[in-house]
Amino acid sequence: MFVGTLTFDLLLGDVHSLKEKRSIVRPIVAELQRKYSVCAAETGNQDLHRRAEIGLAVVSGEAGYITEILDSCERLVAGRPEVQLLSARRRYHNDDDE
Repeated sequence: MFVGTLTFDLLLGDVHSLKEKRSIVRPIVAELQRKYSVCAAETGNQDLHRRAEIGLAVVSGEAGYITEILDSCERLVAGRPEVQLLSARRRYHNDDDE
């Protein structure tokens, strides 16, 4: 079994409240979940209205599939015009990890 995680650090555009932030972040999380069947959530920077952290995880029996899904998720987020992708951090785990 292989697990891949991906964490995005995002800078939001012209956002002045947490309510506006949610209106941008929630659709991104929902699209990641719907389109790629990953587990995704806002995982950090909840109190900052112009920054967001989104984390996601995917599980598979094949490491190559994990890489394909994480690549696709990163392209989706990077292509969103309302956010600027500051960084994306990947981690891979397998049954041999202790």
